[in-house]
Amino acid sequence: MISTILSSIFFFIIAIGVLVTVHEFGHFWVARKLGVKVLRFSVGFGKPLWIWRCGPDNTEYVIAAVPLGGYVKMLDEREAPVDPHEAHRAFNRKPLASRFAIVFAGPLFNFLLAIIAYWAVFIIGVSGLKPIVGEVAPNSIAQRGGFQQGDVILSLNGKPTPTWETVIFSMLDKALDQQAVTVQVQDASRHPMTRTLGLSAVTGSDLDQGNLLDSLGMRPYRPAIPPIIGQLEAGGAAERAGIEAGDKIIAADGQAISDWEAWVEYVRPRAGRVIRVEVERQGARRTIELQPVAVATKEGTIGRIGAGVKIPGELPEELRAVMRYSPGEAVVQAVIKTWDMSALTLRMLFKMVTGVLSVDNLSGPISIAQYAGYSASVGVVSFLGFLAIVSISLGVLNLLPVPLLDGGHLMYYLIEWVKGSPVSDDAQMFGQRVGIALLGTLMIFAFYNDLARLFG
Repeated sequence: MISTILSSIFFFIIAIGVLVTVHEFGHFWVARKLGVKVLRFSVGFGKPLWIWRCGPDNTEYVIAAVPLGGYVKMLDEREAPVDPHEAHRAFNRKPLASRFAIVFAGPLFNFLLAIIAYWAVFIIGVSGLKPIVGEVAPNSIAQRGGFQQGDVILSLNGKPTPTWETVIFSMLDKALDQQAVTVQVQDASRHPMTRTLGLSAVTGSDLDQGNLLDSLGMRPYRPAIPPIIGQLEAGGAAERAGIEAGDKIIAADGQAISDWEAWVEYVRPRAGRVIRVEVERQGARRTIELQPVAVATKEGTIGRIGAGVKIPGELPEELRAVMRYSPGEAVVQAVIKTWDMSALTLRMLFKMVTGVLSVDNLSGPISIAQYAGYSASVGVVSFLGFLAIVSISLGVLNLLPVPLLDGGHLMYYLIEWVKGSPVSDDAQMFGQRVGIALLGTLMIFAFYNDLARLFG
C-alpha cells in the first residue's frame, strides 16, 4: 500500500511537471518571439527550491515547492516601474494581437502535447478487446435494436470501431445528446448487418455511474477468463477493501469461483452486503471482507466493486485488436483524437453546468495522482494516454472565459477589440473576485469527490 501511494505521488509530480512546463513554455516561447522580456519562468508555486539565471535578459528559471501550477512573469508597467529604454519590451505595450497570441499559446501547447502523446501511442500500438457482443439483456435497448450475441461492431455512424474502447467513446459522444446511432455489425454468420441504437432513454445518471453498456443491456463477449483482478478503480470498493491487482478470486462466502463471469454474477445481486472473499496473492491465501457499492441500472440495483479483469497474455487472436498506424497516418489520427476528446470534454463540462451530468464526475489532485500511478504501472502507452487526456483537460479548462484563467484574459482582449479600448481596472478586479469564487468552488467540489471516492 505504501509503495502504491509513493508511486502515485511520484508519477503525479512527473505528470503535472510535464503538463505545467509545456503550458508555461507556450507563453514563454511566444512572448520571447514577439519581443517581450521574460523575467521569470517558474514551474510550481511558493518557495523556490532551485533557481538558475541565464540568457541575455538574465531570466530566472525556477522550480518551486508546490507543483500544482506555474507562471511566466513578463516585464509589465502595470506591475512595476520599467526603464524607459525597455518600455517597448513590456507586455502591456504590445499590440492586442501579440498579447492575445501570448496568452493563447499556453492552452495551445497543451493541445500540441496531447497530439504528440497520441502520435506516439498510435505508433507503438494500442491493444484492446475486439468489440464482439456477448450477452444481450431481454427487453433492453440493445435487444430492441436487433443486437445479438456474436455481433462484431464494425463502425458507429460510419466511424470505425476496432476496440470496445472506441465503441464506448463513440456511444458516449452520442448519448450526451440522446441521439440514435447507426451501427454496422458483422453477425455470428459473418453477414454484414445494420443495427440501430436509440439512446434517448440513456440518462445523465447512467453516464455518471460509468455503466453505459449496462444501461444499453449489452456486455462484451469474453471467453472463460480466470478470476484475476486487473485494473482497480481509484477509491473503489475493491481498493478500499485491500484487494490488489493480480489477486485471484478463489471463493466467495465459501462458494468456489471458477471464472470471472461467475465472480461478476456473484457480486451483482449483493449490493451493500459484505462478502468474505478468499483470494490468492503470491502463492498465499487470505480472506478479505468486501462490500459492493449499490449502483442503479435499468435492470435494478446491482453490486459493483470497481475492479476489472486481468486479460490473459494469451488472449485468443480472434478477440484481440491493435490500433497501430504509420508515422504519417498517426499524425492525422492524433489530431482527430485530440479534437474529439477536446469537444467531448467541453460538452461534458457544459452538461455538468446545466445539471444534466453530476459534478461527481469532477476529479481533483488525489484522483489524478491515483490515475497517474496506475497508468504508469500498466505501461508507457497507458501513461502517454493519461498525459494526453489530462493535457487536453488543462487546455480546455484554461480556455473557459473565467477571469484568472487564460480564457478570461482572452475574453477581455476580445472586448477590447470590439470597444476599441482596454477593459477598466475596476471591471477586471471585479472579474478576478468572481474568478476566485468560481475556481474555489470548483476545487472544493473536486477535493470533496476525491475524498468521497477514497473514504466513501
